[in-house]
Amino acid sequence: MALKTSLAGQTFAFADLRTLLAKASPERSGDHLAAIAASSALERVAAQHCLADMPLKIFAGLELMPEVDDWVSDLIAGQHDARAFSRVASLTVGELREHLLCADPAELERLTYALTPEMVSAVCKLMRNQDLIAIAARRKVVKRFRSTVGLPGRLSARNQPNDPTDDSFGIAASLVDGLVMGSGDAVLGVNPATDSVEDYGRVCRILDDVRAAYDIPTQTCCLGHVTTAIEAIEAGAPVDLVFQSIGGSAKTNRSFGVSLGVLREAQDAASSLNRGTIGSDCFYFETGQGSALSANGHHGVDQQTMEVRAYALARAFDCLLVNTVVGFIGPEYLFDGRQIIRAGLEDHFCGKILGLPMGVDVCYTNHAEADQNDMDVLLTLLCAAGVNFVITVPGADDIMLNYQSLSHHDLAYARETMGLKAAPEFLDWMVRQGMMDDNGALIPAPNALAAAFDRVETLLEAR
Repeated sequence: MALKTSLAGQTFAFADLRTLLAKASPERSGDHLAAIAASSALERVAAQHCLADMPLKIFAGLELMPEVDDWVSDLIAGQHDARAFSRVASLTVGELREHLLCADPAELERLTYALTPEMVSAVCKLMRNQDLIAIAARRKVVKRFRSTVGLPGRLSARNQPNDPTDDSFGIAASLVDGLVMGSGDAVLGVNPATDSVEDYGRVCRILDDVRAAYDIPTQTCCLGHVTTAIEAIEAGAPVDLVFQSIGGSAKTNRSFGVSLGVLREAQDAASSLNRGTIGSDCFYFETGQGSALSANGHHGVDQQTMEVRAYALARAFDCLLVNTVVGFIGPEYLFDGRQIIRAGLEDHFCGKILGLPMGVDVCYTNHAEADQNDMDVLLTLLCAAGVNFVITVPGADDIMLNYQSLSHHDLAYARETMGLKAAPEFLDWMVRQGMMDDNGALIPAPNALAAAFDRVETLLEAR
């Protein structure tokens, strides 16, 4: 297969599909670190020209990493719906972009299993940010457990009450801080500082005690390793969602300590508890550009394409939530605010096209060339794109993971400025508590936080 094109009096040749995809990627530091990025803006544009003219049929029959025995690749091949693909099989990648820009929501849904991750990654590389926003905004993915996440006109949030020592009151106090600001309709989710079964179960019980005591229509999750979750379920822990970080290759997933079989075992374990009230979507996956390179499991594939391959794994399960932790790994992979913003929009778009309930952890590390203004921009753009949920922490500063995210106040800004509401079940609960009006606006209550802290402290002492 000849992959070459002429531009500005020069001829550019690309050795294979993975090389072409890497060279066509918008610039990011991770691809430079892997020594696969375009050497110049001209080479990048040449690669995008070549990619735009490539027939989609080539992707349907070509192995991206033929030398690698990779079960993620096998999963991708097994998911491809040839009949659905026939709708777009005659198109080139560039024509697919035009098709998606004109497609209505029903057509986007019909294409979910027609397109492979590599096709979606390819067309993403040809798009401006506004293309990524406009198309993703039309692709709604709705999931349910105790609350409904992903409905039009809604913006949900994960309330992330992390504590550096997993202190019970520290977690509960932070949890309440987010609840009174309207955060938590996606999940009440803690990243534990340790990964013992005992601590996992204790965190689950703290979250579930608060949820049950106040009859909050949401779900809880301790974001420990999936094997710890399985053991905790066997020990009787109140597990709503099971969590796992995943990647786009078998080697990356081995670095996370998971396999397809282990993930299936975890879903079966969580499903057996039957804790959902309006749905049974019980998995929560996190991803992020750069994880495959960090694990030396990228096999020469660019980080954005490898990220989209992870979404094929996620959609093999009953997910309530999937989010990319977009700037968490650091500037070695996404150097500055510009790269983080682009990656966040890419990941959200690609996940939605592949049928996932996508959220984004809008975040950055303190050694990246980014600041909270960049996060304001990304949050606002994601709301325009119809993101299912974001993650919020007190003061936008995660004191356990040591990175900057969104604050609970940022969530209030986004909802009020763009006319978005919380999940319907959670909104009704907030209204009954006197913390929101019927339109979803927060109601100032000067003593509500202190009173809530007192009630939670009493609850913990009773335990």
